[in-house]
Amino acid sequence: QVQLVESGGGLVEAGASLKLSCAASGTSNNIAMGWFRQAPGKEREFVAAISWYGSSTDYADSVKGRFTVSRDNAKNTVHLQMDSLRPEDTAVYYCVAGGAGTKRSWALYDYWGPGTQVTVSS
Repeated sequence: QVQLVESGGGLVEAGASLKLSCAASGTSNNIAMGWFRQAPGKEREFVAAISWYGSSTDYADSVKGRFTVSRDNAKNTVHLQMDSLRPEDTAVYYCVAGGAGTKRSWALYDYWGPGTQVTVSS
């Protein structure tokens, strides 16, 4: 059974950094992983994704240059380093996994975690 569990969320001030982690269990090799987020009253949106070997990454324009996605396959973990956080980054962040190659559509991933809250105060 596949499980994804996010951690690292919290409350920070604008300009601060946070690092989210996602621990995966039961997943197979050669799958992409990534992050989505959903703010209150808004649609869920793509944040970042990374291929199995980490050779390919993709970022939403809104986080490009501020967020960095990485993974450690030996530990079955994926991370999202978030720097220069802004109030508009406030959302529940979800880890996703599935399929080959990075994707921007939630529907193309097979698994997702329960989410972790990130709140950025101004």
